[in-house]
Amino acid sequence: MFARRPLLADAAVAVALTVMAVVAYLAGATHQGMRPLDRGDVGGAVIALVAMTVRRRWPREALVMATAAIIAHSWTHEGRHPLLILAAGMCAYTTATRSSRRDTWLTFAGCGVALYLGDVLSGRFPLLTAATLPVLTFIGMATAFGDATRNRRAYLAEVEERARHAEQTREDEARRRVIQERLRIARELHDVVAHHIAVINVQAGAASHLLDRRPEQVRSALDHIRHAGDTVLKELASIVGVLRQSDDPDAMTEPTRGLARLPELLDTMTAAGLAVRFQQSGAERELPAVVDLAAYRIVQEALTNAHKYGTGQAVLTVTYTREGVTIIATNDVTKNTDKVGSGYGIVGMRERAAAADGTLRAYGKEGFFVVEAELPAPIEAP
Repeated sequence: MFARRPLLADAAVAVALTVMAVVAYLAGATHQGMRPLDRGDVGGAVIALVAMTVRRRWPREALVMATAAIIAHSWTHEGRHPLLILAAGMCAYTTATRSSRRDTWLTFAGCGVALYLGDVLSGRFPLLTAATLPVLTFIGMATAFGDATRNRRAYLAEVEERARHAEQTREDEARRRVIQERLRIARELHDVVAHHIAVINVQAGAASHLLDRRPEQVRSALDHIRHAGDTVLKELASIVGVLRQSDDPDAMTEPTRGLARLPELLDTMTAAGLAVRFQQSGAERELPAVVDLAAYRIVQEALTNAHKYGTGQAVLTVTYTREGVTIIATNDVTKNTDKVGSGYGIVGMRERAAAADGTLRAYGKEGFFVVEAELPAPIEAP
């Protein structure tokens, strides 16, 4: 109940302290012959009670009110009012916890000067008096303790914020990695399935066409279909195997494909009915795994598009340089020209090139469709 109602909690504490102070004073007055409480003492107790009650809502105003009451009481009484000093210390502590360091110490300095001038102007103390020093020491210690508490709270809040930010960053990074992995799997599935399904589709159409006219040639088309089906099943099994290796941190995350298997790809495309004129420039050399895989997949997708949308002929040029490898695939476009370059294949090729820090351009030009990819793989100097 008190945690949700701080004003009520402060009021309860203030009443308890005031009652304890009054009882202790009355007990001392009875046994030690101290003077009885007068109106000034009661008024000071009431002001202290009010200051301690409202110190969280108006801390600076409560401190000023308690300081003024101390000064007023010292003008009319011989000794200090202990409850007012306690209230001033509590208000100083609360002010320090809720204000900046500069404002806190400026307020304390103002109250200290007021207390000193009040003692001097009361006529009870000389100009150079140390009577104010005990009160200022108590209030100053309360202010310092409140300032340290505020700094500690600020430090803990900053640590919590950093921890929350770090946790949020880890979650964002995990989501980013999941999205990247999903895109990579989507690219891999598209590259594997689209190419071989296109081959199967063409061979199935050829088999259907030859079934009535040249049945002896149907077996060759069916063999190509079976071979393409076996290949796509093996590659899908390879991808699924990679996905199942979640408990092996050293497991490969990409299938082992590269330009070394380019002749097999060209034979497959030739069997599917695409005549590819292949040209290679520069000495063939080993490429980084990411670049090698990206180059193979780009060639595979470019030839698949040429087979789907072209006239059955394509030109493929692979150039090896000291800086990397360049791939150019060109084919005639006479059918389905509105679909060329609009599917996920072009997007996947661009993502492949970007993953290898390369660039890819796909554009139509005078009845031709051209795919140009530049993948960096510089030769390291000895």
